[in-house]
Amino acid sequence: MNVKRKQRLQVILFSMTALAVALYAIFTAFEQNMNIFYPPHEVKNGLAPVGQNIRVGGMVLDGSVKRAKSDLSVSFILSDLQGNDVAVSYSGILPDLFREGQGIVAEGVLGSDGAFVANTVLAKHDENYMPPELSDLAIAADQKAVGTSLVDKSLSPNIFGD
Repeated sequence: MNVKRKQRLQVILFSMTALAVALYAIFTAFEQNMNIFYPPHEVKNGLAPVGQNIRVGGMVLDGSVKRAKSDLSVSFILSDLQGNDVAVSYSGILPDLFREGQGIVAEGVLGSDGAFVANTVLAKHDENYMPPELSDLAIAADQKAVGTSLVDKSLSPNIFGD
C-alpha cells in the first residue's frame, strides 16, 4: 500500500470515528433532557419510570392542597377525574394561576412509593388556553360538574360515515 492511500484511509477512519463519537454524545444528551408527559392513569398503572425526570399532568383535586406552615412546601393530588390520583409534593413558590380544580403540569421525579416530587409546577396560561394533554380532563371535569354530556351526538353531523 502506498503512502498516499494509507493517509487517505487514516483520514477516513479518523473522520468516521469522530462522527460516531459526536453522534453518541448528541443522542445521549437528547435522552437525558427528554421529559415525557404522563397522565395520572399511566403513573398509577406503573407505566411511568421511577427515578427519572418526567412530567405529570392532571387536575388538582378540590380540597387536596395542603400547605406547610413553616416553609413553602405544599402537597396536592393530581387526578384524571376517573379515579386515578397521584400525590405530588413541591417546595417553592407556586404559579399565580395555581388553584384547586385547575389543570396543571408538574415536572419532577416519581419515587418508588408512587409519590411524585415536583421541582417545577406549571399552571394553565389563561382562561382560554388548555394544553392538548389536559383538554380531555377539562371536558370531563365540566361534564362531572354539570352531570350531562357537553355534546349531544344525535345533533352533531356524522362526517365520517360511522
